[in-house]
Amino acid sequence: MFLLLLTACGPKHRVVIDRSVPSPERPGVKREVRLPPEAKIEKRETREVQYGVASWYGGEFHGRATSSGEVYDMFQLTCAHNTLALGTMVIVTNLENGTSLELKVNDRGPFAKDRIIDLSYAASKILGVYAKGTAFVKIETIGPWIEELPRFTLQVGSFTDEIKARQLAEQLKKRFGNVHVATVETQTQKYHRVRIGPFETREAALPMAERLSQLGFNVLVTNR
Repeated sequence: MFLLLLTACGPKHRVVIDRSVPSPERPGVKREVRLPPEAKIEKRETREVQYGVASWYGGEFHGRATSSGEVYDMFQLTCAHNTLALGTMVIVTNLENGTSLELKVNDRGPFAKDRIIDLSYAASKILGVYAKGTAFVKIETIGPWIEELPRFTLQVGSFTDEIKARQLAEQLKKRFGNVHVATVETQTQKYHRVRIGPFETREAALPMAERLSQLGFNVLVTNR
C-alpha cells in the first residue's frame, strides 16, 4: 500500500492519502479492478449426523451438577444428549429456520419421548427454539473424538404396566434427578423400566443406590 503525506501552507495539517482507493473514473482512463482475497474455509470432520426433535431446559436445573460433573449454566452454549460422549462438540441446525450453533455436550437427556437433544436456555434462544418449545434439528458431531465408555443406571423397577412405571417415576422425581422410564419391546411384550442416571462409573452410582436401598427399593446397577 502506498501512502503519501502532504503538507500544506498555513496551519500544518497532515493529510494521509491511501493510493489503494481508486480515484473517480475519468473519461478515457481505465480503472484497475481489485478482487477481494478468497475467504479461508475452515474444514471440520463430521463423523455422525442425526435428525430429530430438540427441546430445551433452563431455570429448574440451573446451578445443578450435570452428568459430566460440570455445573449447569443455562446461559452457556451447552446441550444434553443420551448417546454422544460427554465433551463432544456438535453443530445443531434448526431445520425450521436454518439457524446453526456449535454446542458442547455436557449432560444426559432428554428423557421425554421422541426427543433427541436438550438445548440450554441460551442455545434455545439463539436457535429460535425457546418460544415454540421444540424444533426439528440436524446434529453433526465435529469432535473432539472421545471414546464412549460404558454408562451405568440404577433400575428401581420394571413393569409390564406402563401406568405403574410412570407413577413410580413421578414419585422418585420428587426426591431424585434424572429419573426416566426406558421401554424395551420384545416380540411378545413391552417392559417399562424405571431408571435413574446415567452415571459415568459404577462407583459414582453406588451412593445413590445405597440411598434408594435404605428407602426400601430393590435397586439394580446396570450398564444395559
